[in-house]
Amino acid sequence: MAGQYRMWLRETYIDAAPAGEGEGCGLPSIRQAVAMPSVDVVDETFLAVPPELVAAEFAPSRWPRLWPDLHLETVTDRGPAGQRWTVRGALVGSMEVWLEPVLDGTVLHYYLRADPAGPDGTPVPAAPRRGAAEARRRQRAAKAIAFACKDRLEAGRAPGEPPATG
Repeated sequence: MAGQYRMWLRETYIDAAPAGEGEGCGLPSIRQAVAMPSVDVVDETFLAVPPELVAAEFAPSRWPRLWPDLHLETVTDRGPAGQRWTVRGALVGSMEVWLEPVLDGTVLHYYLRADPAGPDGTPVPAAPRRGAAEARRRQRAAKAIAFACKDRLEAGRAPGEPPATG
């Protein structure tokens, strides 16, 4: 179709036609519906250490230990600001660790948006109860990872003391 373009919407490509070529009154015509992922996890944890130290906790050699049932492929490596991945394995979708410098430490933001993998490896939306159960499981796992990082990186630091610098 002439004049067709692609746009991002919730991590999925959508085909749309410019105004005048699609239906409606001047808005793009969406040709594919996009559903929310079955597993949508958002977590934030403050660590009293610099972002560079937190970033080292998410080095590629540690991925299999952190997420044993997921295979990650880096989409964006932002160094001390975090990483974005595509996810395959038990789930299919995207995952992100964003490290935000705040005051004398770092806020570790974690995002996982995915669906269970079908027999052919493509995403298959889960039934509501199964999706909710998987989301809760992944939320607990994300918090466990964040607290393990916090315990390891802040070890020996008394409350109110300045953060470790490496």
